[in-house]
Amino acid sequence: MDVMDRRAFLRRSAIAAGTVGAAALFGEHLWQQRGTPELWDAAAFVPPGTARVAVLSATSYDNGLEDLVDRGLRAIGADVGGARVVLKPNLVEFDAGTPINTDPRLVAATVIALRRLGAVDVLVGEGPGHRRDTQYVVVRSGLLEALDAVDATFVDLNTDAVKRVPLRSRYTELGALWLPRTITDADVVISMPKMKTHHWAGLTLSLKNCFGCVPGRIYGWPKNALHWAGLEQSILDVAAAVRPDYAIVDGIVGMEGNGPISGTPIEANVLVFGDDPVATDTVAARLMGFDPEKVPYLAEAARFLGQGDMDKIRLEGESLGSVTRDFAVLPPFRSMKP
Repeated sequence: MDVMDRRAFLRRSAIAAGTVGAAALFGEHLWQQRGTPELWDAAAFVPPGTARVAVLSATSYDNGLEDLVDRGLRAIGADVGGARVVLKPNLVEFDAGTPINTDPRLVAATVIALRRLGAVDVLVGEGPGHRRDTQYVVVRSGLLEALDAVDATFVDLNTDAVKRVPLRSRYTELGALWLPRTITDADVVISMPKMKTHHWAGLTLSLKNCFGCVPGRIYGWPKNALHWAGLEQSILDVAAAVRPDYAIVDGIVGMEGNGPISGTPIEANVLVFGDDPVATDTVAARLMGFDPEKVPYLAEAARFLGQGDMDKIRLEGESLGSVTRDFAVLPPFRSMKP
């Protein structure tokens, strides 16, 4: 698997898993009772109220980024005073000159901003699904150097101690997930995805980013057990188990086309902050030129996991029309556009 790329994995997995597995991998939306309470425990997912999302212009990863992150977190009312916070960036692979990963400078700036807001401990955790050698990616991407500069610790979620967490949603047949203790023991989890298109799901933002919380030593590379269970179904169950408290989307430089690894850089020049990952992804999807209601897993998440109604999302910062970019997508996902 170390030398198998994602498309080779897809082909072999489809053969191995048979017709049902292949359909799941290609996003055929296998759930039969969409939008019905039987797919989640009502007591665990109370109807969401008004969400807060801030869209801030940002054209550089350098000067003043800590102040910008501080402003965004305050705009959404982020409460981290006295908390042990875990940042979950998107760290996939190292490829010089491509915007695959959440930029290390943004991660380091967020560490500083959270300390200003009173967080007592800030860890950075990720379990890359594309490459087994996490240390290689952390070092080559520049993340380790950036974290050393702000005296922050990185945790490899692929090898972390784990805890069994029963699922309160039932889009897959997994029943439970083994999640890293770093995630389950945190007071606050913040998903920090890169704003990207995705060649299997259309787009990847804070909900899909939760895949990196699932340990590869249990679920394989590239988290193949989740793909066999159904990609979109797994996005819903994993995000519902992790339940990130806040989200920060790195859209200063995003990726369009054949994402999440082989796409083309696009300067979206925004950071998106939210106190509800579903609301954050709904707004970010619009900024990418998508119709959130046409992204199946996102539309389904809005039924139980968070707020997807734009009328119930309180927007701060820039008007959406002024910073929207039309991200190019692969042909199968053009139907997700308005």
